[in-house]
Amino acid sequence: MRAAPTILHLDMDAFYASVEQASKPSLLGKAVIVGGLGPRGVVATASYEARRFGVHSAMPMAQARRLCPNGACLIPRFSLYREVSDTVMGLLRELSPLVEPLSLDEAFVDLEAGGVAFDAETARATGERLRADITAATGLSGSVGLAGSKMLAKVASEEAKPAGLLLVEVGTEREHLAPMSVRTLPGVGPATGEHLRRAGITTVGELAEAGEDELVRMVGRSHGVGLYRMALGLDERPVVAERDAKSVSVEDTFDVDLHDRVRIRTEVQRLADRCVERLRGSGHSGRTIVLKVRRYDFSTLTRSETLRGPTDDPTVVREAAARLLESVDTTGGVRLLGVGVTGLADYTQEDLFAFAVAAAAARGDGEDGGGGEGGEGGEGGRGGSAGSTGPDGVGENVGTDGEAGADGAAPSGGEPGGETAAPTPGRAAVPVLVPVPDPGKDPEGGGAGPSGLAAERRWSAGSDVRHALHGPGWVQGSGVGRVTVRFEQPGSEPGRVRTFLVDDPELEPSDPMPLVGAPAAGATTPEHA
Repeated sequence: MRAAPTILHLDMDAFYASVEQASKPSLLGKAVIVGGLGPRGVVATASYEARRFGVHSAMPMAQARRLCPNGACLIPRFSLYREVSDTVMGLLRELSPLVEPLSLDEAFVDLEAGGVAFDAETARATGERLRADITAATGLSGSVGLAGSKMLAKVASEEAKPAGLLLVEVGTEREHLAPMSVRTLPGVGPATGEHLRRAGITTVGELAEAGEDELVRMVGRSHGVGLYRMALGLDERPVVAERDAKSVSVEDTFDVDLHDRVRIRTEVQRLADRCVERLRGSGHSGRTIVLKVRRYDFSTLTRSETLRGPTDDPTVVREAAARLLESVDTTGGVRLLGVGVTGLADYTQEDLFAFAVAAAAARGDGEDGGGGEGGEGGEGGRGGSAGSTGPDGVGENVGTDGEAGADGAAPSGGEPGGETAAPTPGRAAVPVLVPVPDPGKDPEGGGAGPSGLAAERRWSAGSDVRHALHGPGWVQGSGVGRVTVRFEQPGSEPGRVRTFLVDDPELEPSDPMPLVGAPAAGATTPEHA
């Protein structure tokens, strides 16, 4: 425990939902629910307006819709969340070299290590300045906790929500914690909390009064000693600078269980391609390919294959994932598929072989380029949606050694995605191409798609679009061959709504617009010209 409250914990307020409100002027002050939109979708986060109706993270989206029927339910846009997060984390790193991100919207900072605070007064001033800088840079609010330990700083930021700052003076930790529920302490979940309640212990103060010996008797030595120290406000953990990603993965949960083996293979190939995009976006290659299959009965199978060297070649990853699928029994149906890459490196072995072959060709050696997987060079786009969605769910992850997943989004469980969900940058939300029967095609004769199916564009609510005539906007909803778009952008007046055919050639997906630097409120947009 240090002598001054110079450990800062920042937690952005309802981060995903707040980003959506800031980028969509018509949603300011309205209930916004972000998460998977399918029947099995889960809420990633909800705005404070939606929380008043009882909506919270990890709740089934169907239940959230029932509780808040007028709320705007939107898919996550992790490309934009990552950009905003990068801005916020950059401000934190201006304060100190010791910044420990826990997720996109949450981090610890050691202010003393940065030389910006040495006592309560300078720590408070630094925290207030940080909050103002975040609002100026992003238009969003964050809550700040300051204390002499990480645990107390995190408790303080939670108390300060929304948009506040709370400083816990060193020496007052036990007094501050005493009236709080035991569930406030890290590691006290429902089971431990109920066990303590049955013993008559419901507050942190009662936990401290029980004494170390009694807690060891109740919950075991390791947990008991830790609980007692936390109840006294003791936490010696240092702020640790961020660690490199250990894995990259993407996964999709399907509205209806998949039974057709061809469709399952197609989905695995699509996931492999998306995984490679995320891999390249993070600046890595990987050596071990992992396939995750959750069957109809919720049993989860994982298969892995280790290559002779790191790769970011989509063909190599696709082929490895396809081989792994052959060893999995999908009888009965599949509800979730995932593809991941682990054993990350900062270079691609296949690219080295390809470079050697290219160099030989340039010298006129005339050698054949056999033997390698053919490293496909080039930059990956800024990858998208960790936790973002296929049909629903949270599923595109860069695994780290960090702590909690972003803003309440449920982590993927580490298979194949690493320890926690820490999303990577993203690209424009491309509309899903959904196979639909094409009466003009012979199902046996190929044609427009698998089994003679034609592709129809499906636009997800919340995704960014641009119309050749009306300019930038976002999808409010779609169905029955139509898509409804509201044309507005960050900083504009609430825009008009128009409806188009889903295959309107003038309507295209687009990249998210920055929250700050867009037209000021009241400025002219194409719809207001």
